[in-house]
Amino acid sequence: MAETEGTSTDVDVLARAAAEKRWIVTFDRDYGELIFARGLAAPPAVILFRMKSYRPDAPGRMLAALLEAGSEFEGQFVLVEETGLRKRPLPSR
Repeated sequence: MAETEGTSTDVDVLARAAAEKRWIVTFDRDYGELIFARGLAAPPAVILFRMKSYRPDAPGRMLAALLEAGSEFEGQFVLVEETGLRKRPLPSR
């Protein structure tokens, strides 16, 4: 699912991801606010890239490396930065 249609809001994307049990991979920090502060239903995982600058292929390569390393992301809000990653458990419903 992509947010490229221009009509999907972050709330719409989050609700659909939660209903369809899909992960969200994003550069948009608003998903943390929606889940943790506003209490909206969380999808199985959120992976947030927060990088100051990067080559266009860098996030994809980083995500592939993380998944190959076997890190457990289910039920986690994962923050990926140049210096590493941090995980925070998603609220359960």
